[in-house]
Amino acid sequence: MKERIVRAVAGIFVLTSILLAHFANINWLWLAVFVGVNLLQSAFTKFCPLELLLGFMGVKNKRT
Repeated sequence: MKERIVRAVAGIFVLTSILLAHFANINWLWLAVFVGVNLLQSAFTKFCPLELLLGFMGVKNKRT
């Protein structure tokens, strides 16, 4: 469950960043860069701040 939420939130942030860059200011693309770098580092380190936050909120990894 956490993994699906992380992917959804990352997708929302990237799409929002692209829309803001197009309609407001090109510097909003840095948000997409940050999300991409965070996803890449979490693939290697297995540390994701959003997963940690979701764990504190009581979201489980799998439904049993």
